[in-house]
Amino acid sequence: MEIKKELFGQTVDGRDVFLYTLQNKNGVSVSVSEYGAIITSVIVPDKDGMMEDVALGYDTLEPYFTNDEFFGATVGRNANRIAGATFEIDGTRYNLPANEGSNNLHSAIDNGFHKKLWVASPDEARNCVTFSYISPDGENGFPGTLDMKVSFTLTDEDALDIHYEGISDKKTVINCTNHSYWNLAGHGNGTILDHFIKIEASRYNPVGEGSIPTGENASVEGTPFDFREFRKIGERIDEKNAQLEITGGYDHNYVVDKPGLIAVVEERDCGRRMEVYSTLPGVQFYAGNYIRDGIAGKDGATYRKRSGLALETQFFPNAVNQEGFEKPIFSAGKKYSYTTTYKFTTI
Repeated sequence: MEIKKELFGQTVDGRDVFLYTLQNKNGVSVSVSEYGAIITSVIVPDKDGMMEDVALGYDTLEPYFTNDEFFGATVGRNANRIAGATFEIDGTRYNLPANEGSNNLHSAIDNGFHKKLWVASPDEARNCVTFSYISPDGENGFPGTLDMKVSFTLTDEDALDIHYEGISDKKTVINCTNHSYWNLAGHGNGTILDHFIKIEASRYNPVGEGSIPTGENASVEGTPFDFREFRKIGERIDEKNAQLEITGGYDHNYVVDKPGLIAVVEERDCGRRMEVYSTLPGVQFYAGNYIRDGIAGKDGATYRKRSGLALETQFFPNAVNQEGFEKPIFSAGKKYSYTTTYKFTTI
């Protein structure tokens, strides 16, 4: 399929930024920007064949220069939180920007992967665009020069495959994710509280102060966090529960039971369904609790609290500091290679 390339805007220092749009034989399309390797649009059909954009975002490049919500963003080197904005590898301590209280969130607010101009390499034979970025040694406090690639492939089965691959010349932390917010009714159509979700996880990570996991892999049994069967997101999100009160709703890592299908989301009025597949050990279910009211989105939409949900595949938050969590630490020359798939169907 032909991959559409169009000028999206310019960076503040005058560099051109291009937007790449993949389309399959069914008319499904995905647009990704060179700036931030950001997904700006995902257009899929409902049960009646009506095409609609289900990813929150902006019409133009400029709002992505701030993008405090991380709409569509490729997050790295490390997604989620690191307690105290510090960690140790082989006896050497590394300090990161403390950008959320005393902790580090998503590596950097103003200088993370989502604020970098990546180099795009389209491959029309595979209906794929690969974005490359070389993160220098010491960037945001992380050791090693990291050669990072993120590829976006749209299949004729209406699946968006996101493949991450990175190699560093020093032992370092690598834990990337995509921070797209989804609303299967259409990105500007209300909240996600009436969406149904199923998460293939019997355990989750409770959090303490600063939303840092306590280190426990707690059972979801008998809690508002039990989504092993389909439930409406809004059914218990505002229930009086200590964990929900800390995070203002769902914003927790789930310990997935096994690689493969890890979550399913359905909007049953329009009939759209999204399946999430991953080879990573965790997924952060975030219900958009802190989307600011009144954000001017694309197509004239106005976003507000819980306008979209994120399912961020990842190693566990603060895993680099937490005993018992698999650590996202990769030795020099060892390849970081993981895939997440968002597949769209109807019911």
